[in-house]
Amino acid sequence: MKAVIIEDEIVAAKALQTLIQEVDADIQISAILQSIDESVEWFQTSPTPDVVFMDIHLADGSAFNIFEKTTISCPIIFTTAYDEYALKAFEVNSIDYLLKPINKKDLERAIHKYKHFSSYPDKNLDLINKLLASLKQTNVTYKSYFLVPEKDKLIPLLVNDIATIYIDTKIVKAVTVGNRVYYLDQVLDDLMQQLDPALFFRANRQYIVSKKAIKDISIWFGSKLSINLSVSVPERILVSKVKVSEFKKWFAG
Repeated sequence: MKAVIIEDEIVAAKALQTLIQEVDADIQISAILQSIDESVEWFQTSPTPDVVFMDIHLADGSAFNIFEKTTISCPIIFTTAYDEYALKAFEVNSIDYLLKPINKKDLERAIHKYKHFSSYPDKNLDLINKLLASLKQTNVTYKSYFLVPEKDKLIPLLVNDIATIYIDTKIVKAVTVGNRVYYLDQVLDDLMQQLDPALFFRANRQYIVSKKAIKDISIWFGSKLSINLSVSVPERILVSKVKVSEFKKWFAG
């Protein structure tokens, strides 16, 4: 049995590989892929594995974009750090998911479901297509305001006034173009779903940036980019090498 791991954090990928082989020594890992582009190229040039363990949030975007660029006809076991609403579909459709940090019991359950599911190969591709269709909303609407706490009140924060949203010691903060700081009670993944992707970009795991707040961009070590904003932030905002192309397209769009 051959498997592929799609995971942008190599330490997490190696840990999953070790755990998989502890659960079932017959599973061979054919490849560990770290980005959308690398995954698309691999599936277009390599034999289809028996199963794929796929992280949903990759450094260069959502793993669902892979399905738009190539066909994966084998069962998928999704992995994620967040229990998002869309993942409920995987449970009822028998396409399993693993919530990070992944433990051995959950992995055993997922592999058991895979072995049952692999008896119906045609059903897998159909379910993936239905899932992707359900995630694509034809009339997408994005947030105009967030309600944020200020002293003993909740006040409306205009999305157009947001320069950046970032995580600081596990607290999510929004900074306005006027350098005011507000606190949000949602994780960045959920917030990104509510923001217009033409105006906001997920620079890395810690930062979402607004296009209007970008002052300039510096070329950084290791083919990375450093985003300089018109507001104060506690650390340098780096765009990884694998995400540079996506960022340039977004910024020039």
